Amino acid sequence: MPDKHLSSQFDSELNAVSGRVMEMGGLAESQIRLAIYALSHFNQEAAIEVIEKEARVNAMELEIDRDLSSIIGRRQPTARDLRLLIAISKTTANLERVGDEAEKIARMVRSIIDSGAARSLPSSELRIASDLASGLLRKALDAFARLDVTAAVSILKEDDEIDKEFDGFVRKLITYMMEDPRTISPSLDLLFLAKAIERIGDHAKNIAEFIIYIVKGEDVRHTSIEQIESAVR
Repeated sequence: MPDKHLSSQFDSELNAVSGRVMEMGGLAESQIRLAIYALSHFNQEAAIEVIEKEARVNAMELEIDRDLSSIIGRRQPTARDLRLLIAISKTTANLERVGDEAEKIARMVRSIIDSGAARSLPSSELRIASDLASGLLRKALDAFARLDVTAAVSILKEDDEIDKEFDGFVRKLITYMMEDPRTISPSLDLLFLAKAIERIGDHAKNIAEFIIYIVKGEDVRHTSIEQIESAVR
């Protein structure tokens, strides 16, 4: 009976810390939405709100890491549970970096507004990539909550679409700058913003890889999609 009680307590602690990760993920998602709104509308207030939320995201990462250290020290978890705790720590680190990318977008938007260059910047070109990246993060968090390996593999494939959008956008910018050198400065701003969006997709991909690590015990980082599909069968 005591062992069952301890196991129940451990499960409760795992569920609580997993819930905090979802809360942190929701906060990071809201940062992205606000950052993209700020970019699409050159809205100063939305940009400021993104920057203000970053402090809370950072604090949550530290709080979750403290909880994880406490659980590991007190419970001495078995292999699968230890994988889960390690993956949670890595996931929160990636969510914190998502917040960093959203903050970069917001700060760049504020800089563009202050410079008066907002009207000359064709930001609508970034909307497809930003929607893909935001949607991918949402799917990654949902898959993490359910430890859904099939969904994780699908996310890894979808990240390739964001990379293709980014590569295509870079080619457009190069043509844009070659045709009119006066557009070089705003085009570099766009490139900075596009890279931040692409990195958000990368962090969603990382979370998907952690799901596979938890469930299958396989580290699939830096592995081809064909090898990953073979590993999860």
